[in-house]
Amino acid sequence: MITARTSTPCGRTERGLEFERVEPKFIVDVNAGKLAKWLRMMGYDALLFDELDDGRMVKTALAEGRTIITKDSEFIKRRAVVTGRVKAVLVAGDDPEKQMQTVIGKLKLARDFKPFSRCLECNAELQSRHQSQVKDSVPPRVFERHGEYMECPVCRRIYWRGTHWESMDRKLQEFNSGGPGRSEGETP
Repeated sequence: MITARTSTPCGRTERGLEFERVEPKFIVDVNAGKLAKWLRMMGYDALLFDELDDGRMVKTALAEGRTIITKDSEFIKRRAVVTGRVKAVLVAGDDPEKQMQTVIGKLKLARDFKPFSRCLECNAELQSRHQSQVKDSVPPRVFERHGEYMECPVCRRIYWRGTHWESMDRKLQEFNSGGPGRSEGETP
């Protein structure tokens, strides 16, 4: 919950209004598809739109309250975007790390994201699993070294804090601090 202060007509400040914090949701155009995984890695709900019908992408964004991320400069000229009915972010280039810095900067994404809480493949929320629950699902060496796991309830993919996880975590910390992935001229 976020508590806000409001001013009354006579200038007094009132306390106590509470607002639910709404986590942003995204729909990522296939032309910027790698961003879907990066956003999921950060814990954001990010659909990958891999169809040709941009109108359907707009309808999905409207129906589900999603921000569209695209490299298509013509898409940004669509009436729904220009009038503000649909929020969209145009990213440039082919470097997903620089694209992520653009998205983080333009949308002022919270620095308190929930890393590794969504499946990188299908976007479902991950569920915590005890070591005994995944014994037959992970390689024996992994089972011996790790005690905590996350599982996707949809595709059944298993995640653990191995070297790949640590590498992704370092990259997320760079994004969070406005580090090396930042494009020139951008501020964190």
